[in-house]
Amino acid sequence: MEKYSYVIGIAGGTSSGKTTLMRNIVASCGDGVTVLSHDNYYKRRDDLPYEERCKINYDEPAAFDTSLMIYHLDELRHGRAVECPVYDFTIHNRTNEVLRIEPKDVIIVEGILIFENEELRSMMDMKIFVDADADTRVCRRIKRDVNKRGRTIESVIEQYHATVKPMHEKYVEPTKRYADIIVPEGGKNKIALGLIMEHIHSHIQSPA
Repeated sequence: MEKYSYVIGIAGGTSSGKTTLMRNIVASCGDGVTVLSHDNYYKRRDDLPYEERCKINYDEPAAFDTSLMIYHLDELRHGRAVECPVYDFTIHNRTNEVLRIEPKDVIIVEGILIFENEELRSMMDMKIFVDADADTRVCRRIKRDVNKRGRTIESVIEQYHATVKPMHEKYVEPTKRYADIIVPEGGKNKIALGLIMEHIHSHIQSPA
C-alpha cells in the first residue's frame, strides 16, 4: 500500500504566529519536512501597473491561484517535485523565478486562507489554526511590513482597516471551526508544539 506524505495545514490571521510555529516544526523534523506557502500563489498581475497592484484586495480567496497550489500539493503527496512560483511583496507581484520543492515525509501548507477552500482542506491530515488577538496581530504586521516589505506605517494601517480586518472577519475567522487543533500564541506555545511533534513523529515512524 502506497504511503502518502503527511500534510499539515497551518492557518490563522495575519501575523498570528503561523510562521514561527511552522519554523519550529521544521526545526524539529529536520530534513523530513517541506513547506508550501499560500503567499507564493498570489496571482500574477503583469497586466496592472504598480500603483494599481497596490490597490488590490490581497485578503480574499480570489487573490490566490489556489487551484495551482492544490495541483502542486497533490504532486508532492505522490512523491513528485514541483516548481513553485515566487512572490515578491515589495512589488505586489510574482517574480520570474521558481522554487523547486521536493517531496518529503511531512508537507506543511501555510497561509491565512488555506482552510477556506474545501478541496485543499480535504487534502490535509492535520489542521492547525494559530490564534492571536487582533491588537497583537496588527502590531506585528506593522513591524513586519515596514521592516521587510518596504511599506510605510500609514499604508499598513490603511490596508489593515480597508481589507485585512474585514476579510479576516469574513473569511479567516470562520475557518477556525475546521481546525483539529487551535493554538494560542503560535510558535511560543511550547506545550502545543510538543503535542503536535509527538503526533507527527508517530506518523513518520509508523509502517506504510
